[in-house]
Amino acid sequence: MALVLPNGPHLAVAFLGISAGAQCAPLNPAYSAQEFTFFLKDLAASVLVTQPGFCPAAEAAARQLGLPLMALQPSGECSGLFTLEGEISTQLSGRTGFSGPEDVALLLHSSGTTARPKLIPLTHRNLTSSARQIHATLSLTPADHSLNLMPLFHVHGLIGALLSTLSAGGSICCTTGFNALRFYRWLDQVQPTWYTAVPTMHQAILARVPTSGFRHRLRFIRSSSAHLHTSVWDQLENVFGCPALNSYGMTEGAHQIASNPLPPGQRKRGTVGPATGPRLCILDPAGNLLPAGRTGEVALRGETITAGYIAPESANQTAFTNGWLRTGDLGVQDDDGYLSLTGRLKEIINCGGEKVSPAEVDAVLLDHPSVGMALTFPLQCAMLGEKIGAVVVAKIGCTVAEAELKLYVGERLARFKVPRQIVFRDDIPKGPTGKMQRLGMAARLGLE
Repeated sequence: MALVLPNGPHLAVAFLGISAGAQCAPLNPAYSAQEFTFFLKDLAASVLVTQPGFCPAAEAAARQLGLPLMALQPSGECSGLFTLEGEISTQLSGRTGFSGPEDVALLLHSSGTTARPKLIPLTHRNLTSSARQIHATLSLTPADHSLNLMPLFHVHGLIGALLSTLSAGGSICCTTGFNALRFYRWLDQVQPTWYTAVPTMHQAILARVPTSGFRHRLRFIRSSSAHLHTSVWDQLENVFGCPALNSYGMTEGAHQIASNPLPPGQRKRGTVGPATGPRLCILDPAGNLLPAGRTGEVALRGETITAGYIAPESANQTAFTNGWLRTGDLGVQDDDGYLSLTGRLKEIINCGGEKVSPAEVDAVLLDHPSVGMALTFPLQCAMLGEKIGAVVVAKIGCTVAEAELKLYVGERLARFKVPRQIVFRDDIPKGPTGKMQRLGMAARLGLE
């Protein structure tokens, strides 16, 4: 059953209820009609659940494919209370009873930007194992109250916020979506004990700290789904007066893979912490295990890891080696098992034969006192194949010139790592989950 619904409590409850007895596939409402047609066909969806009039593009795609529509009708003022009205698909009408641990609960597509998105099945065992591991990492109890800022069509929101909180017996406020201007008002109204978000959201929150301060205090803050720069990490702890935890997750692993622990555990800046449930190793290109201190591809296995992609089937041949899921992330473990991510295999920029990790250049740009956000990406080059580009957002009230930033990077990195072109914007284009995506960035900025 495919879901296209507004972010909030109705979507949260619909996911919980539907996935208990059917395969649930929440979709991003921002898709075009053409994208909805692709995803609904790829899912082999039996029915589309939506609120009438909320997403005409999804309804049009469903009608074009001959899919039955079920209307979610909110009931009264109670959050998450609704009825489903419409024709039950013949594929669903004969089903009875609840799903079992090995049944698929959730279907999601990878967020690839240049290739066909991969269809990822996650079972009830995958989801519940991950939720328990997250709630153990965060020491969640029934007294905890989470503020969800993440979209509920993504594992970060569904498992990192929703299921982890409920598995501990806690409560959650499901907002209609991230809004940095409303965040501090939400703190006072909702009084959460914690929230989780991607680094760009944390940066937007830090940029809007009220001059008069704020009253409510959090127990901790969690960051995941992208690299958290150490300067942002430090600002979060200084502003909110609580621990900030940097973690590592991916859809294929039902979200969390590794995390820095709460005190008195050690939080190591620049790392995503040790593995929190799945087994984790570092492989060389031939699939051999590498020791601590050697950089290679991060690989995973365990209860939270998907058994394989549904489509395209060819993806499984390259993604799995001897039972290990190869993530495409480059990383290195220290002697304590703490993982540092150094980039993505597909994101490495080949500048005339010199291999450049864009994350390394990001880190230097973000160290500049006037830079609030930065992202390095490849630009096509007839002579070198690829050259380095960067997009920068200056901090509020600050100005900085391209030549100054190039000089700053050149004083700290090798000359071939200095961006050939730096553009300045008020914001950086992001994907549907709030992450900045390097691949295709040049085209989105009009630089190709």
